[in-house]
Parts: sequence; structure tokens; C-alpha cells
Amino acid sequence: MTAGAITFLVGGARSGKSTLAVEIGVRHVGHVVFVATAVAFDDDMRDRIDRHRDERPDWPTVEAPVDLAAAVRSAPADALVIVDCLTVWLGNLLHAGADDLPTSTAAVIEALTGRSGPSVVVSNEVGMGIHPESDLGRRYRDDLGRLNQSLAAVAATSLLVVAGRAVRLRDPWELL
Repeated sequence: MTAGAITFLVGGARSGKSTLAVEIGVRHVGHVVFVATAVAFDDDMRDRIDRHRDERPDWPTVEAPVDLAAAVRSAPADALVIVDCLTVWLGNLLHAGADDLPTSTAAVIEALTGRSGPSVVVSNEVGMGIHPESDLGRRYRDDLGRLNQSLAAVAATSLLVVAGRAVRLRDPWELL
């Protein structure tokens, strides 16, 4: 991976995004720091977190359920940073009652683009399914969609991951 480059992996649930992110880390020559955003708020989530920990190498892990920008900035400059995932992080912010999501998301993007080392960022695509019934569900879908677009705009590589396979996403203006 190119120094300072961001690789953005987006797709549906259980599409293989996290598996691909870990494999990128395994193949990386150099230090890897894993930034986890999940909170073990129930037994199911504890099991998921434990399973993910067991599936990845013994990399330093920074838990950043809310202050993701600080976690990214705290990583060694030359390390590959894997952020898994923006979807959970945004949900954590909404659950915490965060007032200024644009400022929080801009801080994360600034932290990622300001790194000299490479980054891999995982997020879900939630806008292709059923229209959310609640106002909060619609806000979440819309805010995550905007965040994903912002990250894809600054990423060197954006991949849509489906069934463990990836399709490169391109700027639509390159295709028109």
C-alpha cells in the first residue's frame, strides 16, 4: 500500500469487508494498528467482538467507540491503521446524543488524510435496503451515506465488497 493512502471497503453485512481488511493487514510489511469501534453492550455483541479478536493477529488494538479521530491520530505515523467500522462508530455517536455529526465526521476524515502511513477503513452500505420506518433510522441511513461518500472522495481506492469479492468504485465523472 502506498504511504498515506486510504483504502475504503464498503458493502453489506457479512460481505467480507472485515475479512479483507484483516488480510490486507496480514500482507502489510510493517506495523499494523487495529482501531475497533464496537461496544460490548450485550452477549451477542460480546460474542461478535471476541470472534473478531480471535480472527485477527495479535496487533495493537485501540478501542474507539466515540473519539475515532483521536484514535487514528494516536497511531504510529508509519503503521497501517485498520478502522473497523464507521457504521458502528456512527451508531455510537447517535446513541451518545452527539449534536454535531458533520464536525465529528470531518475530524475523522482529517485524521485519516493527515496520516503519512496507509489506512484501511471499513463501512457498511445501508442505503440499498428497506426504507427505515423511524426518523432515527432514516437519519442514520442518510448520515452514513454522506459519511461514506465523503470517505470515498478522499480514498485512493474504494471497493464495494459483496460475497467476499470486490468491485472497484470509480468517480462517476471519470466514466461520463
